[in-house]
Amino acid sequence: MKLDVSSPNFNWGELGFRYRQTNSHIIFRFKDGKWDNGELVNEPYLQMHIAATALHYGQTGFEGLKAFRMKDGKIRVFRPQANAERIITTCEYTMMAPPTVEMFLDGVKRVIAANIEYVPPYGSGASLYIRPVIFGTEAKVGLSSSEEYAFVIFVVPVSDYYKGGMSNPVKSLIMANTDRAAPFGTGHIKIGGNYVATVRSSYLAKKREYPVLLFLDSATRTYIEEFATSNFFALTPADSNGKRHYVTPKSHSILNSVTNMSLEKVAKDILGWEVERRRIAFSEVEEGKFDEIAACGTAVVITPVGEIDHEIVKDDGSIVVNKHVIGDGKTVGAGLSELYHTLVDIQNGEREDPFQWMWPANGIEAEN
Repeated sequence: MKLDVSSPNFNWGELGFRYRQTNSHIIFRFKDGKWDNGELVNEPYLQMHIAATALHYGQTGFEGLKAFRMKDGKIRVFRPQANAERIITTCEYTMMAPPTVEMFLDGVKRVIAANIEYVPPYGSGASLYIRPVIFGTEAKVGLSSSEEYAFVIFVVPVSDYYKGGMSNPVKSLIMANTDRAAPFGTGHIKIGGNYVATVRSSYLAKKREYPVLLFLDSATRTYIEEFATSNFFALTPADSNGKRHYVTPKSHSILNSVTNMSLEKVAKDILGWEVERRRIAFSEVEEGKFDEIAACGTAVVITPVGEIDHEIVKDDGSIVVNKHVIGDGKTVGAGLSELYHTLVDIQNGEREDPFQWMWPANGIEAEN
């Protein structure tokens, strides 16, 4: 499908991280027990989504990944197979018809090819953000699984979430009387409900100049789980050989972040650090066991955290705030910088990709 849309004329480094119209998105439809072959369309995505989702009970899952124009000039996507496998897990848990890995990869490749001019140039610090969304579309009002679904993939060019790659460390808040996910709920899958549950608390936190919220486990409020939109990880101080421990929480309520998995692999197999995925008591932060802490996710890769403030409810109902500064609280640590630049250099093709994460090997080209 050839669409007549003029080429973009952007200041690539000033795009920010927001939706903007591109040539097209791709939509696959599930009906009568099977998926169709997908169609590239240029109708306004948001209007279609609003019309469709009015007819079901929140059966909605999504993903987020990025494509890069690399140093060799070719366009490749970072670990799309991992995102495909995760959306399948989401669909199976929420009783939706899952796309296959092959269908997911085909859709990603086709929508990038159809919007090739929106992939930012190498060296711009920008990338093409890819958002696959799946949702029920059957016209019904009863509480049960939909028999029909739409699987949409749209793309949008974005620049660094924080200008320059990584910001100065931010302050994080553990808000009293606020939970992200139930112990055996849906915290481990990527659905809209997990994020809307934190919208109000995140808004209130940002008004108090806390860019990110951190959540403890809902059962005991003693173990670290994750930030509102990102996984948590921490680094121990380097030993005499420069080696560290990369520590990240283990819990049923935590989304299995592709970025976190990738940073673990970089830490262990490239930097030679120890990696631990385990329960982390917040008391370890209070005791100063970590000298670097961060949030990690697709949008920003790594967000350094320089302070975690913990609201405690007293017996009389009043709230006190205990402040915990990480490192000096003001500068990005050497460990986080090394992790960030190693991973970003792989994504941009500035260093060897020992894990074959960048897909496809021969790159993606424009449609004929």
